[in-house]
Amino acid sequence: MAVIKVPTNFNIDVEFEIPEFYRRMLALLVDMIIEFCYVYVAIRILSNLYPNSDDDAMRAYSWLLFAPYFLYHLIMEITLNGQSLGKKLMGLRVVNENGGKASIGQFLIRWFLRVSDVWIVSLLVIIAFSNSFGRDAERTFFILAALGFLITDIALVVNSKKGQRIGDILAHTILIRTHSKASIEETVFQEVADNYIPSFPQIMQLSDKDINAIKSILQTAQKKGDYIMALSASDKIKGHLKIESSLSPFDFLEILLKDYNYLSTK
Repeated sequence: MAVIKVPTNFNIDVEFEIPEFYRRMLALLVDMIIEFCYVYVAIRILSNLYPNSDDDAMRAYSWLLFAPYFLYHLIMEITLNGQSLGKKLMGLRVVNENGGKASIGQFLIRWFLRVSDVWIVSLLVIIAFSNSFGRDAERTFFILAALGFLITDIALVVNSKKGQRIGDILAHTILIRTHSKASIEETVFQEVADNYIPSFPQIMQLSDKDINAIKSILQTAQKKGDYIMALSASDKIKGHLKIESSLSPFDFLEILLKDYNYLSTK
């Protein structure tokens, strides 16, 4: 399994696992099945309600019915924190290249440049409702173009160092495994009691990117039992913020995150 190292502002690399190709394809397949089933049912409803395909009302309702199909990945990834139903089932998540939560703008770029599965589902619908493949030049071209887009995306994923398709490259996002390496944003926000007293208010001098890096370093060090990694990060933070503390590196980093959570909401 491929692993990428994401550098942090503390000169410590955090590792993330790139999912195996078959996992990506299975996730894509699940999403395509969901999309296909939705479109198939939508077309059946429209054809029963409006047998005349030239009906203006049918055109208007078709836009409404097919909007969820085109917006599926955008809505899912924004509301499910970088996951579609297929990705969730296969334990995958979209994050930014720093390992943090991708922004809405990044999800928009990925969605705008997502073509392969949209084309493939569309061609499956054409095949389901028509036997003109091979006889209708326009539809045959449509189907072959869809396959071409899919092959292009596959080639990019296989040959890209970070397993990125064109949408990921331009959006600066990556797809990672969720069960083994948590994304940087997943545990930044913690429940902190209202009467909590911050120990190190200097933490607010750091940027959001720094906080994400601290959280990721702590997670990685805890999972690997890497005391040296936690100690190195703690020493760099103490030196930068001019903090003196006798806490263990793990406890120190955990308290920093709690302080940030408390102070950032006040």
